[in-house]
Amino acid sequence: MNIRIDTHVHTIASGHAYSVFSDYLKRAIEIGLEMFALTDHGPAMPGASHIWHLANQKEIPSIVDGVEILKGAEANIVDRFGGIDISDGYLKRLDLIIASLHLPCIEPGTVEENTTALINVIKSGKVDIIGHPGNTTYEIDQFEFVKAAKDNHVAIEINSGSFSGNRADSWDNCVSIAQIAKDLGAWVTTGSDAHIHYRLGDFEKIYKIFDRVGFPEELVITQSKDKLKKFLALRR
Repeated sequence: MNIRIDTHVHTIASGHAYSVFSDYLKRAIEIGLEMFALTDHGPAMPGASHIWHLANQKEIPSIVDGVEILKGAEANIVDRFGGIDISDGYLKRLDLIIASLHLPCIEPGTVEENTTALINVIKSGKVDIIGHPGNTTYEIDQFEFVKAAKDNHVAIEINSGSFSGNRADSWDNCVSIAQIAKDLGAWVTTGSDAHIHYRLGDFEKIYKIFDRVGFPEELVITQSKDKLKKFLALRR
C-alpha cells in the first residue's frame, strides 16, 4: 500500500504547531504527496485561531504546484450530545471536517460517556472523520463506535500521532479498532496529525497496523484522490 494523501495537518494557526502552509506545500512536493488537508483546531482549543481563519481558507487555491489542498478543520467535541466548536454556517465552507476528543475541551468520562460523545457526533451528520479514536485518555466501546461510523458513513482515522507524546500508549487500541473496522467493513483514513511539516505523510506505523490486521485497501478512503472525493461528495 502506498498512500499519497494526508487528511490531518496542523499549521501555526492551531497554536501549538510549528509550520506554515508553504512549508507543507514544499514538503508535499518533495515526498510526492498528491493531496493534503489543512485541519487546524477549532476555536475551543486554547491558542487556536479565530473561527474566521478557518472560514477564510477559500483564499487558498485548490491546487498549488500540482498538489491538491483540502480546506478543513479539526473540530473539538465539547459535550456528550454531539456538540462541536464550529457552527453549521462555517462547516458548510469547508471541504473536510474531523472531530476529536481533546483536553481541555471535554473531560474524559466513563467508557459509556466517551462512546456516547463520539456516536452522537457521528449521528449529527456534521463531521466526515473521527480523529485518533485510539486515545487511551478517552477509552470507548470500540465495537459500538466502529458500527456507528460504518452505519453513518463516517471515516475512522488511523493517526500517526497516536504513537508518541501523550498518546504513545494507543497502539493496542489502534490495532483493535482497525481489526473491527476490517470485520465490519468500515471506512478508514490516514492522517499524520503533523504539527511540523517534516511529519507530513509519515505513515510508517499506519502501514504496520494495516499489515498487522491485513486491512483491505478498498476500505481506505485515501487510497486515491478520486475515492476520497467520492466519499466526501456522498457525505454532502
